[in-house]
Amino acid sequence: MTAPYTGPTLTTITPGIEANIARVRSLCHAEIMAVVKADGYGLGAEHVARAALNAGCTWLGTTDVAEASQLRRAGFSVPILAWLHPAGLDVETAEASDVDIAIGSLEHLIQALRRGRGKLRIHLHLDTGMTRGGLPAYDWHDAMHWAAASEKEKIFRVVGLMGHLPNADAAEPSANDAGLRSFDVAHKMARKAGLTFEVRHLASTSATLTDPRTHFELVRIGAGLVGIDPSGSTELNPAARLTCPVVHTRAVSEGSPVGYGGSGTTREAGFVSVLGLGYADGIPQLLDPEAYVMIDGRACRILGRVNMDQIVVETGEWAAAPGTEAIIIGPDPGEPTVQHWAQWGNTSAHRIITGLGQRLHRVASTKQEETI
Repeated sequence: MTAPYTGPTLTTITPGIEANIARVRSLCHAEIMAVVKADGYGLGAEHVARAALNAGCTWLGTTDVAEASQLRRAGFSVPILAWLHPAGLDVETAEASDVDIAIGSLEHLIQALRRGRGKLRIHLHLDTGMTRGGLPAYDWHDAMHWAAASEKEKIFRVVGLMGHLPNADAAEPSANDAGLRSFDVAHKMARKAGLTFEVRHLASTSATLTDPRTHFELVRIGAGLVGIDPSGSTELNPAARLTCPVVHTRAVSEGSPVGYGGSGTTREAGFVSVLGLGYADGIPQLLDPEAYVMIDGRACRILGRVNMDQIVVETGEWAAAPGTEAIIIGPDPGEPTVQHWAQWGNTSAHRIITGLGQRLHRVASTKQEETI
């Protein structure tokens, strides 16, 4: 019989994801795409997708066709859109797996019209201010007319028009004005070329939460699924719990140096404990001196630099027994959040959650206290 796993464990809290989608649904009447790229923002694409669909999402979004095909093989039947294509445009697999693909360049459009066999569904991806990806405005006319001609020849179907808003995180609707104007110009141009769309989508989490004008027929929720609102306007529910057992504990005197170069120093005589995870698991190596974990309801300060596989914490007069659970990231009041770690590590919440390493044991939970 296999012994239960007792190492660092990352739990996907599916009720948190469901609550976040419920919040989005209360703010808009559009359909919702759950964007589960980067393995569901680090929490498991299948876990996150299933929770999001249970909460009312009707689309899934991925980076590329390979990710989308994995979801198809896992049994997901809702529309799935792949829009970044880092390994190139895989038209054949997209058709075989019934995956929508975004077309963000004339080169990709040419590939689609040469290789499409009638089943391919495409979304025209416009650059509406990011200067990062999507069809630039000077290619819109040609792209619209080529796409319309190819649709008439039944090479593919044009089902979506999409873009991104560069300033939506400002939580100020006027910051989206230029992007909306650009999107409107493109939509009118497409209609003139003879194209109609099942869905238009421009808003990701921030715009969805702050600017109803951006909703159209579909909105894309990625970071918001896992409790991150880049706009800072809405309190969302945490969706992750990271725990690790104490490896060992030892007595120390006040002022004891800790770690390489003595980069940490104990504040008092008492005890320190070692936790068996580190920067190889996604914990920032350099942290604010006030960074802490929770052990038995106590906030225990992290001492010194985070090591590849170890963190040292100060527990004061209390000696934590080996095996005692430390909460690294938690959903409950007082527990460190993803946002805390981003602040302590001078980085973003997105980077913390997606950077949690593959060595972590991953489970899903339908209740705060129960994993499956």
